[in-house]
Amino acid sequence: MQGDLDRGEADSIALTLELRADLLLMDKREGRCAAQRMGLAVIGVVGVRLDARASGHLRLLRPRLDALRQMAGFFLSDSVCHHALSLAGVEPSA
Repeated sequence: MQGDLDRGEADSIALTLELRADLLLMDKREGRCAAQRMGLAVIGVVGVRLDARASGHLRLLRPRLDALRQMAGFFLSDSVCHHALSLAGVEPSA
């Protein structure tokens, strides 16, 4: 495993490999890149919300992204937020 991963990321990747899981939920860029280099499929919390919206389980995406940023303290750049909204067919606010 790479030295720039924290223990949680490294353990998550190791467990995913051990279990031969289909998908790893991880948001930090370093961990995602390391997992993808190992051939693992990775999704983040924004991707989960996009999938939920696409399957009809989540009607409004923008309030969920806003809650991640404001209430949960989740770092989500404006560009990622706008890209997610665009993928969902929602016009980003100005």
